[in-house]
Amino acid sequence: MYIPKAFEVTNQDEIFAFVEENAFGQLISTVNGRLFSSHLPFLIAEDKSRILGHLAAQNPQHGELDGREVLVSIEGPHDYISPSWYRGPGVPTWNYQAVHFYGQCRVLRDAKQLQAIVNALTAKYEAGFDAPWQPEYSATMLGAIVGIEITISEIQCKYKLSQNRPAEDRAQVIKELQAGGAVKLAEAMARNER
Repeated sequence: MYIPKAFEVTNQDEIFAFVEENAFGQLISTVNGRLFSSHLPFLIAEDKSRILGHLAAQNPQHGELDGREVLVSIEGPHDYISPSWYRGPGVPTWNYQAVHFYGQCRVLRDAKQLQAIVNALTAKYEAGFDAPWQPEYSATMLGAIVGIEITISEIQCKYKLSQNRPAEDRAQVIKELQAGGAVKLAEAMARNER
């Protein structure tokens, strides 16, 4: 992705914390010579060297993934920024946060590996409920999915949060975003000010 220096994020702890908070993204590869994207929740391995997830076995994407380079694209809060919010001249733009992971993909079909991925995803997303649901999947149900494991080879991270504007403009953008309900993006901008 195109990343001007003002928007580049290289701190690995920051990047992985962002991905933990915003782990739903796109798995991008080719199917029959055309770009193909599946929207999935992802898990980062404990050692932060791999990304895990799963696809429906009927999804044609998994047929061309094994041993291939793929792109995982994750985005966070985003919104339109009006030039009317600036004290000086400006142009319409969009503020956002995004991470791209490139890596080699391996397709997983082993029931124990699939169970581990499904259990980890369930534990993560059920944790906020008062009575978390506990998964119990039959072999037939697990046979309806394939796991994916992507060994990360490159990480790109961009936070386009008005860093190229004066402090007064950034403060006004935060205020306007809050007023318009884009609270998460306003919070991300405020964190970035520190």
